[in-house]
Amino acid sequence: MSKEAMSEEHVPGGDPLIAATEDHVTAGESPVAAAEEHLAAGEPPVAAAEAHVPGGDILIAAAEAALLRSHVDPDQALYAGRTVFDAAVRVGSPEAAVVALRAMALASRELGDLQAAEQYLRQALATPGAPSDRVAQARLSLVTVRTELGHPLQALRIAALAWAYLSPLDRAKLDTQRAVALAHLGRYQEAVASCDRSLRALASAPGTIDDRRFLAGGLLNRGLVHAYRHDWRRAMSDVTTCLQIAADAGLHHLARLAAANLPFLAVRQGDIAGAFAHYRAAEDTLFGFPERLATMRADFAGALLAAHLPGEARALLSLAVPDLEAAQARVALAEARLKLAQVELLAGDPHRARQAAEQAADELRDQDRVSWLPLAREVVLRARLASGPPTPALLRELVECADELESSPAFLAGAAALRLTAAETALALDDRRTASAQLALLTANAGRGERPAAGAGRTALASALQARQLAPDPQVPALIRRHALALEAAMKEDVAAAFRAVHEGLTEVGAQVEPFDDPSVRAHAARAGERLAAFGLGLAVRDGCADEVFEWAERWRAVTAPDLAGEPVTPERLRAALGPAALVEFVTDESELLAVVVTAGRVALRRVGRLLEVKEAVVRLRYALRRAEPGSPVPAAADLEALLLRPLAAELGDRPLVLVPVGALHTVPWGALPGLRERPVSVAAGAAAWLAARTRAARGDGPVVAAAGPALAHAHAEVERVLACHPGGREVPARIGSVLEALRTADVLHLAAHGVFHAHSPLLSGITLDDGQLMAYDLLGLTRSARLVVLSACDSGMARAPADGAPLGLAGTFLSRGSACVVGGLLPVPDEDALALMTAFHELIAAGQAPDAALAQAAAKTGVLSFACFGAADRPLWDGARRPEGEAAGQPVATGRDGSAVQLDQEPT
Repeated sequence: MSKEAMSEEHVPGGDPLIAATEDHVTAGESPVAAAEEHLAAGEPPVAAAEAHVPGGDILIAAAEAALLRSHVDPDQALYAGRTVFDAAVRVGSPEAAVVALRAMALASRELGDLQAAEQYLRQALATPGAPSDRVAQARLSLVTVRTELGHPLQALRIAALAWAYLSPLDRAKLDTQRAVALAHLGRYQEAVASCDRSLRALASAPGTIDDRRFLAGGLLNRGLVHAYRHDWRRAMSDVTTCLQIAADAGLHHLARLAAANLPFLAVRQGDIAGAFAHYRAAEDTLFGFPERLATMRADFAGALLAAHLPGEARALLSLAVPDLEAAQARVALAEARLKLAQVELLAGDPHRARQAAEQAADELRDQDRVSWLPLAREVVLRARLASGPPTPALLRELVECADELESSPAFLAGAAALRLTAAETALALDDRRTASAQLALLTANAGRGERPAAGAGRTALASALQARQLAPDPQVPALIRRHALALEAAMKEDVAAAFRAVHEGLTEVGAQVEPFDDPSVRAHAARAGERLAAFGLGLAVRDGCADEVFEWAERWRAVTAPDLAGEPVTPERLRAALGPAALVEFVTDESELLAVVVTAGRVALRRVGRLLEVKEAVVRLRYALRRAEPGSPVPAAADLEALLLRPLAAELGDRPLVLVPVGALHTVPWGALPGLRERPVSVAAGAAAWLAARTRAARGDGPVVAAAGPALAHAHAEVERVLACHPGGREVPARIGSVLEALRTADVLHLAAHGVFHAHSPLLSGITLDDGQLMAYDLLGLTRSARLVVLSACDSGMARAPADGAPLGLAGTFLSRGSACVVGGLLPVPDEDALALMTAFHELIAAGQAPDAALAQAAAKTGVLSFACFGAADRPLWDGARRPEGEAAGQPVATGRDGSAVQLDQEPT
């Protein structure tokens, strides 16, 4: 029923709810139950008469019914509460008035209007003649509202005032609210104890709907406290039990609020795909409750941030922060702003990170949440460290902040990470004494605890206390401990021990990420070991041994993307497989770009140049190519070649190349570099990944399959020409199911369609087919893929690598599913250019050329330089027997037709 239909003018002659409630009470039914039943049916509680009702029971029952409805239908409860309040004022029932005001307050809170909620509760407290227990119940509700408005310490004082006037059951309900205030103050142990007390009392309560609501709510609050303490198992257990109780009691709104925590918890347990499914469901159910929805988004963003997904976290926070500001939900807003500061820091914007962190600190300070201030201070200090050279004063502040973080059990892991940063900063300042002191705190007893002396396991003389003293500190994450051990060993010039600590740490990271099936989740989770891997690589670079640098680079790539890497590879095995070709594996060492060049005769390490200079050159090249006239020279291509390849010229000569890029190099259209035109080039995720793909390239042949996507002028003509090159080939419908089925049997798959690349979520990148996008995510269920996949589409070869060795995008996903080679575009390409290039490419493939050589020759003939071969492309698919009858190998290449559209452009740089 609409609000308009509930107005008094529609119910002349009295309030049907009150009249009906009198009948139920006469029959012995609870007035509250009677009122609740009629409110649920949509009947308006309009007090049309001011007749005396003995004891005010009817109005009180109607007010309590509105109170119960506040969590189910807040709009209706707000209307009912206002109506009952007006009637209570007219007949002089202060008790009914206080209950009605409390109902209005809770309804306003559910609707995100915290200011109105506080106003109603303050009015309830000031009601003359109100019973002390009812005033105390209003204070009970005010505890939550003041907490959410950013005053948890005041909320606890309000709770203390209410305590003496509450019944034992209401005290249990108050404890569930006190727990939230305590948690926001960082007093987690007290918060859990408060929840435990309340849940024991509520579990044995009579079982009214309000009792069940507080029981479920208490479990939800305790689950959130467990989440603050990073105890994900207990958090999930409490939230799940809350959901069950709420569903059984018909408390659907509370069930929705509980379910809103599932995205957060799913991320924390590594289920990113499931988390986004929970998020979409929660987004739908919380529509119309902007403050609740914004809080859910902010919590989810925090979990994504912890999972090293700052892009996705920033998108959610950009939605959450304005809504929290509008609702004046200051507690949630301060936390969201702090998360935004952390996101900006990870995204490489220390200036904005510092601004957001300082604003969050001011808000937290105003809320008396002093235990949270070290978190904001940490972001400020890290932002300062990223903005300029370290100073002794900044080092002192880093150590002080790490000490402050250690004062809270929930922040111990963060304290250890900051202490490690302090040690690294001290080393940069050549302050070995401070570095040693900080590292000692991270590695205390590590040697004895992790590698006991011979025979230690055969004696029972050590006491339990001694055993605990000898054990490593469990609050220092294992990865940070390994990094600290490596730094200590390096300070002592014990390089072997340093390498051993790095190796053990990376082994642990590999074990942690191995269970993840989603390559995006695995790559982002592996970033926890990125700094340790960089340290190990730096040790190898400092040692000057090219073989060691190669082995450490490959070791890290195997951790980040085991589906691509295959078995570990030695330089000797790689040299034997390369033949006349050269492999160039780019690596980064702090701000420098280096290259390991492997040929049949040697392994060489070369410094390429400054990383920032190379990144800027890549951006300039992509910009120039997108705007260059066909056939015109592009100076930016020569500039990038001079930076990347000139330092390697002596080793490379005119050899065919296998290139292993890092960072921005994943977006380079290599065929556009003057020295690489007409040269066979393959792009691989790593040396081991190239060898694994090369093994797959040797398997037997099968059918050639092609599909033409929608809205391209020459797509069907392209498919016809491709299939003309391969007798026995067939066209399949451009539908997702048909293409996925073809991948299970085809040896070659050619797709002529629009391409879309999503830089922030690369596995959402896809090829446009008749029934939607064939996304990289859709490929993850395949157990087999075509040996050669040709994606005649814009940006289909683009990738983003959150960690070296794990390029995420369409090409990498096809390779991880079993393809040996993928041909894809790295720039927008006109439709007619794609037609010309792909016709020439397939003629050469059919004539017995390997994919890398075929693409190089086809690009030289047509001038279309934006495609590349990914994986292993140096082996011919066939011996030439598949060339169409009557066609000579030297046949002129078709040039396509004029007047066609340019394919869809999604430019990540």
